Amino acid sequence: MNKYQAKRAGLKRRQRRVRAKIFGTAERPRLAVHRTNAHIYAQLIDDADSKTICSASTLDAEFRATGKIGSNKEAAEFVGELIGKRAIEAGVTEVTFDRGGRIYHGRVKALADGARNAGLKF
Repeated sequence: MNKYQAKRAGLKRRQRRVRAKIFGTAERPRLAVHRTNAHIYAQLIDDADSKTICSASTLDAEFRATGKIGSNKEAAEFVGELIGKRAIEAGVTEVTFDRGGRIYHGRVKALADGARNAGLKF
């Protein structure tokens, strides 16, 4: 196993460990964060019905209109505010945060702070 495969295996192990403890319901969905080198994605997921309530990412038209790039903390905070605004419109005020096996630091933390600024509670 090379270094890249070992890193991916560790990430998958952490994701499974986090997901074993977190479950989204209709009243309190799971705010799942996925981060790549170029973009960041967020989804509100109801695991009981296996449905995505809303989503936001740095690939959305609202984000692209700002002219920002998708791989920094400012972009992550904007996506957090965007998912928070869309969640409030969908009638969701409380969520469970799923960091996706990543450390709660940097872009993941910035997205969480943006969602809190928009009015989500977690």
